[in-house]
Amino acid sequence: MRSLTEHDIRNSFVNCSKGEAKRLSVPRDLDERPWDDLDFLGWRDPGAPDRSYVVTERDDRFVGVTLRLTSAHRGFLHRSMCSLCLTTHPGGGVSLMTARKTGAAGREGNSVGLYMCTDLACSLYVRGRKVPESTLRMEESLTVEEQIARTTGNLSAFIDKLYA
Repeated sequence: MRSLTEHDIRNSFVNCSKGEAKRLSVPRDLDERPWDDLDFLGWRDPGAPDRSYVVTERDDRFVGVTLRLTSAHRGFLHRSMCSLCLTTHPGGGVSLMTARKTGAAGREGNSVGLYMCTDLACSLYVRGRKVPESTLRMEESLTVEEQIARTTGNLSAFIDKLYA
């Protein structure tokens, strides 16, 4: 992924107002991010634990999505799988995140949801740069490049639903 600036991030959001995008919390460590290992930038809002954000590239432009985490908590023994990267996590390592749809549908309160790694580090899990807590990633017959393509395809399909 190309590196992002705060300006790029704030101008990328498709499912919130410009005012909301101006007020949201942007990571302060953008210069330290491993851009070559990221398929999208994902982060949690430190001031609002139920909010997360994802910015990705689509058609040579950045597309940002605001997400809300559900408040449901699972027990430590329960394992869940991320719908983007197919990494399994114990306990709260996977969360249902919902995104308000774009346009009139979003203004009417319509949203779509997806189970995602709570820390939004899918790109790092796929590449083996990060290991899920208390578990190992399932071994796959797909190459890392194919897993990356699957992850980005899953994210793209989720974003497509915001426009439907």
